[in-house]
Amino acid sequence: MPNQPLTSLPNPEPSAKTSSERRRVPVLPVRDTVLFPHAVLPLTVGRESSIQLIESLGEERTIVVAAQIDPRLDSPQPSDLHTVGTLATVHKVVRMPNQSRFVFTEGLARVQLARYSQTEPFMIAEIEALAEIEPGESSNFEALVRNVVAQFQQIVSESPTLSDELRTIAANIEEPGRLVDFVASSLPFLTTADKQQLLETSEVVGRLEQLNKHLAKEIEVQQLRAKIQNEVQDQVQQSQRDYYLREQLKAIQKELGEQDEGQRDSEELRQKIEAAGMPEEVKKEALKELARLSRMSPMAADYSLTRNYIEWLAVLPWAKSSGSKIDIAKAREILDEDHYELRKVKDRILDYLSVLELKPDMKGPILCFVGPPGVGKTSLGRSIARALGRKFQRISLGGMHDEAEIRGHRRTYIGALPGQIIQSIRRAETNDPVMMLDEVDKLGRDFRGDPASALLETLDPEQNNTFRDNYLDVPFDLSKVLFICTANMLDTVPPPLQDRMEIIPLQGYSEEEKVHIANRYLIPRQIKQNGITAEQIEFPEEAVRHIIRHYTREAGVRKLEQVIGTVCRKQARRVVEGNQAKLVVTREILREFLGGIQVRVETEAAERVKRPGVAIGLAWTPAGGDILFIEANKMKGKGGFTMTGQIGEVMQESMQAALTWVRSNAAELSLAEDFNKDLDLHIHVPAGAIPKDGPSAGVTMATVLASLLTDTPVRPLTAMTGEITLSGNVLPVGGIKEKFLAARRAGIQTVILPAENRQNVEEDLTPEMMEGVAVHYASHIEDVLDVALPLFKAHSDARAAAAKLAAVPAA
Repeated sequence: MPNQPLTSLPNPEPSAKTSSERRRVPVLPVRDTVLFPHAVLPLTVGRESSIQLIESLGEERTIVVAAQIDPRLDSPQPSDLHTVGTLATVHKVVRMPNQSRFVFTEGLARVQLARYSQTEPFMIAEIEALAEIEPGESSNFEALVRNVVAQFQQIVSESPTLSDELRTIAANIEEPGRLVDFVASSLPFLTTADKQQLLETSEVVGRLEQLNKHLAKEIEVQQLRAKIQNEVQDQVQQSQRDYYLREQLKAIQKELGEQDEGQRDSEELRQKIEAAGMPEEVKKEALKELARLSRMSPMAADYSLTRNYIEWLAVLPWAKSSGSKIDIAKAREILDEDHYELRKVKDRILDYLSVLELKPDMKGPILCFVGPPGVGKTSLGRSIARALGRKFQRISLGGMHDEAEIRGHRRTYIGALPGQIIQSIRRAETNDPVMMLDEVDKLGRDFRGDPASALLETLDPEQNNTFRDNYLDVPFDLSKVLFICTANMLDTVPPPLQDRMEIIPLQGYSEEEKVHIANRYLIPRQIKQNGITAEQIEFPEEAVRHIIRHYTREAGVRKLEQVIGTVCRKQARRVVEGNQAKLVVTREILREFLGGIQVRVETEAAERVKRPGVAIGLAWTPAGGDILFIEANKMKGKGGFTMTGQIGEVMQESMQAALTWVRSNAAELSLAEDFNKDLDLHIHVPAGAIPKDGPSAGVTMATVLASLLTDTPVRPLTAMTGEITLSGNVLPVGGIKEKFLAARRAGIQTVILPAENRQNVEEDLTPEMMEGVAVHYASHIEDVLDVALPLFKAHSDARAAAAKLAAVPAA
């Protein structure tokens, strides 16, 4: 229904019935519309009930127009209408082609809707007239009336939609109540709720005050709109002026035979494109964009975007290589100078250099260094770049979760840029740098894409010669780039990505290797970084070993370097305070500088296995190897079996397999067949806050149960690893070097390993590493128990002798 009323008609006097007692009048519900007294309002009537109401009117064409509380209701009931409406006269009814009616109504007076006497087919209600409460004459009241008239006239004059005749009509209305109703019905910005509130207010002063607030707010809005319009107009005029002056400048430069700035830019970009050595396909695209740029105005929105795109194409090293001569001997010298040991990695790089010299156009390998923190994966990448004579670029992938970080954003986005791969190529200024993708195992993944999947193309030598960045949208050859990835573990790296990389494990360092690394690299570097000289501090080998054993517990050397740096800083402070004497680091000095020893693994390993039911296992972690205590206990019960220590499903299954083997071989352990009938067993893996999983502790579980049930303590300082089967076979496990080094760091003297891991020991462990540790190989769980439980070996020897005697025939 239209909300805007027509110009007010002359006000007919209300009939005598409007001021009398209650009378029954049909009620016409309307949506989003409020009819004020003395106003004429055209209404479109479409409801069946409302049409029947209009058709039923005879000569008495009086109705009540009432607004709905909820305009969405199609069949309102009396409770859905406001209780105050407007008594109105229907002047004219026009039948529309769609069967609706167009009704012209004129408001007469405010009325209160009382009891409804009829609801079907249309509503009829008893009404009471609401008398207006007019104040006495006062200067405040007169000022309020004049203010309303002035504000209304100002709004009309500034509004393009309101007729100027409204100003004259408002000025000629003398009755304040009628003035308020006229102004309220003429304002399109008032909401239905505001109009209904004005209709329900019988005090003229109250209506004037409400209307005055609405008018003041609208004037403020109009002023703000005019201010914004003026600012926009000024900007448009300034742009037109700039365009006109720029066109004049172009005409003048053309007459003088000079080039404008845009032409000079285009010429410079053209020269860069010609000198970049692009492939023909890329050059064609670049020249196409350049021709488009030359036709654009510098003020155009796309001008800077197109220019940036052309500059990116022009500055990339399409044909520029490092071009350094390959020197195998020098490369070996650089690798040995920067890193101790790591023979496999160094041999792989030297093999690559040898093939590169014989076949210069070979594709770069995709290497992946996997190892615990602090073993030198990232620094090894820098060393390889130096040995090859190439630029080094590093991209940290840790926490990256947006595929566009690898491939770039499309140019349609504001602030779009190429991905990290192309940006690193630009920074390197050659097309064959050494590019390190650090922490590839810590890539994220969310609704923005999967960066690991985006790397599949980048790290595939068969595909990356036509790598297409989303921003550039032209192929770039990455086949000459030497990609080196690093990871602490491969569990989180997708198998298709692992398949594209050559995995090179970097295992932890032994104590001897750490001593060499500390003396050759760490101590000189920390002395230099802390501003002291080699003449002012000395680290004897005994002190270095003491730091390694009792102040660090790691596979790498990062913590070791931090502790050495702490000692150097303490000496730097002594020097600054005036003590110039040379400091020879001893155990007492370390205790003074670093506090008491922090790692007591030898004592711990010896003390905790004194009682039966405790054994030491060997575990692999992303930070290297570690020892793992496993404890078991028994109590009276009904054959229950409890497993605790935040262990995973695989480790729980290993515990069940170990218990099954012990129960099936109870006789060999000198146990009753139903030994667990009246017992409850409990296996616990301490450090319960740390999740643990894997099958490699199977033999340790079986040993713990055998030790507990036979009341035999495990041999002191003995550790073991291996997976167990239900038949008692010991299967091979991984991470042998890390586990062995962890055992040695903990002071273990006997290590039991699966027999099938003998080759790993011979390849990865040197005689110096194995010095002082006895290694036993087991193919069956009895082999483990023979070493770990001396009493079991005595029993098994006795059983073997008895069996041998029984086999001898009697004389």
